[in-house]
Amino acid sequence: MRVIAITPEKSRSNKKASAPEPADPILVNGVEISSEAIATEAQHHPMPKDKPGWAWRAAAHALVLKELLHQTAQAQAVEIKPIELSEGQWETELEASIRALIENAIEPAEYDEAMLRATYDANPSRFTSPSLYEAAHILFVASADDAVRYQAALQQAQLVLAELKTNPSQFSRLAQEYSACPSKANGGLLGQLAAGDTVPEFEAVLATMTEGAIYSEPVATRYGYHIIRLDARERGQVLPFEAVLPYLKEAHEKASWVKKGREYMQRLVQGAEIKGIDMADAPWAAAGRF
Repeated sequence: MRVIAITPEKSRSNKKASAPEPADPILVNGVEISSEAIATEAQHHPMPKDKPGWAWRAAAHALVLKELLHQTAQAQAVEIKPIELSEGQWETELEASIRALIENAIEPAEYDEAMLRATYDANPSRFTSPSLYEAAHILFVASADDAVRYQAALQQAQLVLAELKTNPSQFSRLAQEYSACPSKANGGLLGQLAAGDTVPEFEAVLATMTEGAIYSEPVATRYGYHIIRLDARERGQVLPFEAVLPYLKEAHEKASWVKKGREYMQRLVQGAEIKGIDMADAPWAAAGRF
């Protein structure tokens, strides 16, 4: 069984963000954005705790843009054809109209293979297949929050490792006897591992090891301590341009779409009458929060 890194999904608060002090209403070409709508939207814009007004303002910005898109779609009488987003879940007419508007407004990216080849040739090492490992481990479970148990796990791991240094052939037997991982049934064998299959601390050690070796000391991770043996490794290779080309095309298309989308929204904002909010004031964007 693999040691999989699991990141708990962040829970989203159901509380609505409190509005700032009453101010002039926000109007988009005469249409008001209500405080209630902004408070509801603010839940989808998490911000640092020391920036209490950012979520509210970011939500207001988002709703202004949404209203602008809605008004533009109506003015252009775009054809509304809702699509199925997932089984049984369909776009609303508003969502469909905005999607159709943007699809009509933003032209597909232009590129040629020579341009993408130049991107590839500038740094081919960026396009490398992941290294593959075959490894085994013995896990001594403990949480760093429990200092006593964590220290006890380390001491036990050190004792077992000392025995393995004397007699490495006993790895399978000792894994079956001591490991807290279900892989113990297979003598600690984890099968083939690629990048991301294990926690970072475990993977970092594998990258430094020699095939057939047992790591010189127990390795600490969020699960406890591991004794690690590397059985085989296939290092990643630089991928040929032909294999990378589809991904380069996709990346170029996405970057072009984002750039053109921002430019289109800026034109809409500049051509609209917006009151009650400064659309150029978006400090969360400069901080990397969008």
